[in-house]
Amino acid sequence: MSIPRYPDDVTREWLSTVLNRGDAHAELSDVQVVAIGTGQTGATYRVSVTYADNPGRLPETFVIKLPAQDDTVRDRVAIGYRSECAFYTGVADRVRVPTPQCFYCEISDDALDYALLLADQAPAAQGDQIAGCDEREARLVVTALAGLHGPSWCDPVWLEFPGIAFARPDAASAGGLGEVARMSVEITLEKLGDRMTAADRETFATAMDLTTPWLLAEHDRFALLHGDYRLDNLLFFPDAAGVTVVDWQTLGVGLPARDLAYFTATSLKPELRASIEHDLVDEYHRALLGYGVTDYDRETCWRDYRLGMLQALLISALGFAFATATDRGDDMVLTMLARGCRAIRELGTIELVGQYASQQAATP
Repeated sequence: MSIPRYPDDVTREWLSTVLNRGDAHAELSDVQVVAIGTGQTGATYRVSVTYADNPGRLPETFVIKLPAQDDTVRDRVAIGYRSECAFYTGVADRVRVPTPQCFYCEISDDALDYALLLADQAPAAQGDQIAGCDEREARLVVTALAGLHGPSWCDPVWLEFPGIAFARPDAASAGGLGEVARMSVEITLEKLGDRMTAADRETFATAMDLTTPWLLAEHDRFALLHGDYRLDNLLFFPDAAGVTVVDWQTLGVGLPARDLAYFTATSLKPELRASIEHDLVDEYHRALLGYGVTDYDRETCWRDYRLGMLQALLISALGFAFATATDRGDDMVLTMLARGCRAIRELGTIELVGQYASQQAATP
């Protein structure tokens, strides 16, 4: 069965074959495919199905993700398609982070053709990165995150797992990413100009100069990382009844608290973040212990959280510097960088990373 490349390829016949590979025995009478989302690195569609017979009570709506319709973009982000398929086929059942049910996931050998069919999460709604979330939502999110980190905590199987977009760096790759980070600073500052305050520009540049030692800090403590754990990739059910995590194209391995810090720094307004972050770290830490994590005290977790704050600037800058500019994208990244820079200053992250850099320099 061929992998659909365009929405017109998602036909009644194709979907019937996919859904009836098990014992569903559904009979489809009509299929409608409508574009949703912005489609910057891929194309996402809602698939509405009318059944003539549905004994297995399959969903009436699905979401299908296909490659970007622009071949140039598709070629550039193929590693992300491979990462997302690796998550749904080899990771999702081994962790406890809430994700949509996957009905179909296929990818070609060159990763240029891929399709991912998921259960539609409506009435869950995407978070608003610029507006930020409230305390109830934040508590849901950090507990959900522990469901990714806890079951994968320091398990060496993930160090060689195929399809990971961002492997745990060694000294050479950390150095290379450090150079890319400095390049992204120049591009970002050129794009945003005076929209960033002088204090934020200084914090941004200083922090990104420390990317290489930061990536190697606490190298032996690792877990699977979402990599882009923020509101745009979180779907909230009404009345904060639950959250679902989507977009696994940046799946990686590294210091777990990087995901946690990235979320709080970029997705909470600074005043709210400062007032509840100790409680959020407490909840995250308790949840980790519930998944069997040992030899990891709360004080170390708090230090890792402070250390992880550079993730907020690094991922924001890398995504912004090398992507097509949009008005919302500019506003969003400006907001994320401002929040991240403030968190870094308030938590003394640059000084903390500097200590690790000094230790690394003193080690033969």
